[in-house]
Amino acid sequence: LDVARTPLLSSVPSASVVVGMLQVWPALIYLLIVGHDIHFHDKKIALLEAGPRKEYDHMPDSYSNRVSSISPGSATLLSSCGAWDHVCSLRLKPFRRMQVWDACSEAMIVFEKDDLDDMGYIVENDVIMSALTKQLDAVADRVEVFYRSKAVGYTWPLPSHSCDTSPWVQVELADGRRLQTKLLIGADGHNSMVRKEADIKNIEHQYDQSAVVATLHLSEATDNNVAWQRFLPTGPIALLPLSDTASSLVWSTSHEHASELVSMDEESFVDSINSAFWSNTNHSDFIDTAGAMFRSAISLLKPSGTAVRQLPPSVAEVDPESRAMFPLGMGHATEYVQHRVALIGDAAHRVHPLAGQGVNLGFGDVACLAHHLSAAAFNGSDLGSLKHLLKFETERQRHNVSLIAATDTLKRLYSTTLAPLVLLRTWGLQATNALPPVKVSISLQ
Repeated sequence: LDVARTPLLSSVPSASVVVGMLQVWPALIYLLIVGHDIHFHDKKIALLEAGPRKEYDHMPDSYSNRVSSISPGSATLLSSCGAWDHVCSLRLKPFRRMQVWDACSEAMIVFEKDDLDDMGYIVENDVIMSALTKQLDAVADRVEVFYRSKAVGYTWPLPSHSCDTSPWVQVELADGRRLQTKLLIGADGHNSMVRKEADIKNIEHQYDQSAVVATLHLSEATDNNVAWQRFLPTGPIALLPLSDTASSLVWSTSHEHASELVSMDEESFVDSINSAFWSNTNHSDFIDTAGAMFRSAISLLKPSGTAVRQLPPSVAEVDPESRAMFPLGMGHATEYVQHRVALIGDAAHRVHPLAGQGVNLGFGDVACLAHHLSAAAFNGSDLGSLKHLLKFETERQRHNVSLIAATDTLKRLYSTTLAPLVLLRTWGLQATNALPPVKVSISLQ
């Protein structure tokens, strides 16, 4: 991997150049993990970041409208590089239960742990960014961050190089500087320039939905340790806890309805949210009766297989200016790696937010890639070689493709009000809720 700047800028050994212009967290975590890895003690790592350094000593009173659901596994990854302590010192909200239910029936599924351990954590994106940025200082001797920089061109090594050509990837920056590296890692979001310049094909599908996000205040203080999600015919709506009195909204719906939600007055917006969680206008007597009969049969066969339904909290108001919307889509790169190139995070895959797993997929990429590169560094191997990069690709594609496919199937299954499909998903949800081993396997994804 030994990378160098061009002679004009003096030669500097480097392990990898990571481009993180849109989705920088996976890049930062990767930098921190390899920066702490003793096998990389003689390597230098560079990060190209288009924006300025972002760091908070104290969090603002208002919550950001962009949050992520961090799994215990991702929290452990952040702990391994020292960033989780910073997150805890800033702001987060653990949740211990997740309740998911259908707007067209009484079917629901509840996820919780018997030992009352945290199921996950709702963390503002700005908090994660600040924590990772702070922790970079601990590995400043190995990691160099080029803030306000932008890559404008890449030169790829030829399969067989001569003395006149470089065996490494060369990166040209907008300010005229040039870098070269034995491994280029693209962590630059779903519109990845690295992926496009490497001519890696990307399978994309734009959903007929946009997500509306906002910060909400509850009618009364509660423990607020439940993540709520209801599948409406137009898309899922989720209420994620931020504090005892505040929650974050993620509402996936049609583009037209999303525009209406963002532009309507605050009182109407709050009424729409409460109605989305409480209204039973999409129910039918046939589905309710069939579901009740199936639920009774389950309770006879497996008395412990039913869970107590909780009622979601009532929303009182929305933070001014916190409403925003963005289009949703699905994407997957046909390749995660090429010679001297690897993709992680949204550069490699994009998923519908209904499962709340987008950021955790990226963190999983980081852990897997760091593991294989650490083994390669220990063995003295070329870090840009396909030999170990392909191991990373195989491992992550097996995991990611199945989750993306399952999420896409759920999105389509719950986007219909056809009675036969509603009945099938009602029975399926009730049966899954009655089978703890199945629920555990789902919650671990």
